[in-house]
Amino acid sequence: MKQRSPVFAVFTLTLALVLGAFLLAKPSGTDARTGTNPGGKYVIRGASMVLTMDPKLGEGPLGTLADADVLIEDTKIKAVGKNLDAGRAQVVDGRGKIVMPGFVDLHNHLWQALIRGCAGDKELNGWLGKCVLPLYKNQPSDADGYAGARLATLDVISTGITTVTDWSHAFNADFAKGNLRALGESNLRFVFSYNGTTNAALQDEIRRVKREVIDKNPLAHLEIGTHPSTGNFPSLDASEKLARELGVPLNVHLLESKADPATGQMEALRKAGALRPGLVANHVIQATDAELDELAAADVRVAHNPLSNMRLASGVIRLPEMRKRGMKVGLGLDGGTNDTSDMFNVMRATVGLQRATATDPGVYPTTADVLRMATLGGAEALGLDGEVGSLTPGKKADLQVINAQSVNFAPRVDWVNQLVFNTQPSNVDWVFVDGRALKRDGKVVGVDTGRVVKDAQDAADRLKKLLPQ
Repeated sequence: MKQRSPVFAVFTLTLALVLGAFLLAKPSGTDARTGTNPGGKYVIRGASMVLTMDPKLGEGPLGTLADADVLIEDTKIKAVGKNLDAGRAQVVDGRGKIVMPGFVDLHNHLWQALIRGCAGDKELNGWLGKCVLPLYKNQPSDADGYAGARLATLDVISTGITTVTDWSHAFNADFAKGNLRALGESNLRFVFSYNGTTNAALQDEIRRVKREVIDKNPLAHLEIGTHPSTGNFPSLDASEKLARELGVPLNVHLLESKADPATGQMEALRKAGALRPGLVANHVIQATDAELDELAAADVRVAHNPLSNMRLASGVIRLPEMRKRGMKVGLGLDGGTNDTSDMFNVMRATVGLQRATATDPGVYPTTADVLRMATLGGAEALGLDGEVGSLTPGKKADLQVINAQSVNFAPRVDWVNQLVFNTQPSNVDWVFVDGRALKRDGKVVGVDTGRVVKDAQDAADRLKKLLPQ
């Protein structure tokens, strides 16, 4: 029998030891292709600050902890605290980092990534006439709906958003299908607000979407979108009836521009019986005291979109008055009239607009208030606060890790203020949704971004030809 040399035996033993050590060290469930860990465990170890948004877990209204760990197991937050036993979980170094819930974008139009910069000198109705409404006649395609929404999903992930509400204009069923396909591929938690009409075929398509797409995806939720006015009452009424049939909320644009009160929006909502708990109203800038009282009594939720409101010269929302009435208010990006998916910029504008109009730096909201609005406040507005919005153990693992050591953020003075006034999307190192890492070490994972950008450019070129020049 042929004998192996001593050198070969030593080499074999060394190789076996190295491979064994690698396998033991490799985190359970790690996906070698993407570097993500779906269905496994992560521990964010020794985070310099954890904003849990749960006062029971830490100090103050934001539930703040210092030098703490966050343990993720499968899709949920397993534990938050110091020196947690994490077993073989993949370790994310939290030193010099801030961990907080992912942002909830309460109002967006993802497809509008294709019309960024369009009609920069128009108010709301001028912008709609130039950039949106002509597309109802020209029928953009499935590929257009997909390309715009896919680009926007990458953008919102980059800024720490984990739940997005996508109010789709749904120019046709194919466009909506492309829009939904992009949302599904993104692995974001999402609410799809399907624009309803009196068309029976469209209503059947919405029923199909709920049954075959939304209900089969644990990350997906449905709303019915519509525009309330006396002139559009048949569509509003049909949409409200469909929303009640399907057991989903209605989502409307309300009292946004100075022209809106004259269109009978509140009257139409009353007549349709749509002023009820769960209704999401976007903007609500031109509301009177009596209308705010009525909306508050009906438990209507409000999406505040400050950058869009500034761009379109729509006015300034009355946040302090809404707070006095106990209204649920979250923050939104509002698609193509925001032009950027920077939720940090949205928070800055939310604080700054109120201070500028009140000439009072102590006016609501404070920086702590606006951080809550961007997370748990948005979840409450959607009725999802039992699942997301805070780092409470048992909730879904939707969170972000922010690098506080970069040149635009350091040094440490008051990190709560700095989160609002200093942070940029580039500071977001990790984003988790349902326990899956969608952004890792500053980069969105598992996506060919060059291809997404090229597809979006092709779609934008097609849409440009369909819009008035």
